[in-house]
Amino acid sequence: MYDNDNERFAVIDTETTWANELMSIGVVISDSKNFNVADKRYYILLPYKNHGAMYSSELYINGIVPDSEGDRMSIIRELSKFLSDWNINKIFAYNALFDRSRLPELNCFAWYDIMKIACNKLYNKKIPDSAECYSTGKLKRGYGVENIYRLLSDNIKYRETHNALYDAADELFIMKMLELEIESYDTVKLNYNNTRSNRH
Repeated sequence: MYDNDNERFAVIDTETTWANELMSIGVVISDSKNFNVADKRYYILLPYKNHGAMYSSELYINGIVPDSEGDRMSIIRELSKFLSDWNINKIFAYNALFDRSRLPELNCFAWYDIMKIACNKLYNKKIPDSAECYSTGKLKRGYGVENIYRLLSDNIKYRETHNALYDAADELFIMKMLELEIESYDTVKLNYNNTRSNRH
């Protein structure tokens, strides 16, 4: 399953309840050369899916069927095995501080923030010269998944679903559209001393 010449990594997205309880996890496994989906899993956590959330209506969007529904302990056990089976060491997420903070059980993995690359004109060549940026090259505003996906794809009709699996796949596609080597993300590896975890 694992090819030493083509490192695999995971992209994870999470959705939470109004009380910031983890209610769903989407994960896609990708290769580091073509950024194609090699495998995927979708988990829904009980009883939190019933606790009310801004995007609870998206849990089963388009008839999507989760790979598993269960309590947090069992879901994390399944997720950890899935990552282990693919020999995953690196996890990527858009605004990774948020997702990592909801999954402390995965702190043994190296986490990388897609957003920090995607919102910086030093890496994202589709950001126009007219865009307001800080001196570091980072956009001052408008760098959520939806805006960045539209910018890279030229698809102004794109809408973020806020379903964890669909969003994880979209975040991987953002990485693919950026056309950067996986090593470019070494600069956005999370520092474990940073505990800020605001949602994008």
